[in-house]
Amino acid sequence: INGVAADTAASSVIITASLLGLPVSTTHNVSASIMGVGSAKRFNAIRWTVVERMVWAWILTIPICGALAYVFVRGLMVLGWGG
Repeated sequence: INGVAADTAASSVIITASLLGLPVSTTHNVSASIMGVGSAKRFNAIRWTVVERMVWAWILTIPICGALAYVFVRGLMVLGWGG
């Protein structure tokens, strides 16, 4: 029943966001739904160290990808590709 509750919550958020034209991360939604179900059952059932690592990964993904894209584009420009 917990899995059904988590999947229903995540899919509801994703469908609503899609209908409104809002970009959302399915991974974030599913993970948050699973954490919600776990905390509703027992708050200390969640491994907060894992949650902390997930949040840091989410926060760092966009800046790191942007920096890598910049480095790759600059490298290609040095090699004479692109303008």
